[in-house]
Amino acid sequence: MNKYPKELNKLIKELSKLPGIGGKSAQRLAFHLIQRDEEEVERLATTMVRARRNIKKCSTCGNLTEDEICSICSDQSRERRTICVVESAKDLIAIENIKQYRGLYHVLGGVISPITGTGPDDINLKSLLNRIHDEDVEEIILATNPNVEGEATAMFISRIVAPFNIKVSRLAHGLSIGSDLEYTDEMTLLKAMQGRKEL
Repeated sequence: MNKYPKELNKLIKELSKLPGIGGKSAQRLAFHLIQRDEEEVERLATTMVRARRNIKKCSTCGNLTEDEICSICSDQSRERRTICVVESAKDLIAIENIKQYRGLYHVLGGVISPITGTGPDDINLKSLLNRIHDEDVEEIILATNPNVEGEATAMFISRIVAPFNIKVSRLAHGLSIGSDLEYTDEMTLLKAMQGRKEL
């Protein structure tokens, strides 16, 4: 027998649909929300609805923006001959946070994955090819995640951009600082060995 009121159960159910939120976390969040002032909860709900309604994808690169073109694509001081290809806007932000890359981006919005039924036509690939064709692109940096889907997507992109005769590079993968070799998986060790540099 469920001890919670019907509306609280519905709230817990909706919160548990969020990524990384299990049943217990959803319960904690639900109890937190119902104990807040109604005005505070309404402000949160309004902010969520406005964000969902007003944030869209950049028509050039696929980044998140409130305008037609994102602030990175519209920034004329960026290096326009290099495009870093990422899986998501979160990955774009991670690269921006290191403050070393000054080129443009292209957000795929996913990866090729036979398991989930996601093919090349399901991600933002066609517009990447259009950009390479229409713009003076000299290098594509493939910054997909170092997992099976990310590697497969990177390999697929490198093959389809080959006819454009531009440089295609891949982010180096390897050991993280402070890690022990004995606890490192084989793929990471392999990538670290392949990506080694002369000192």
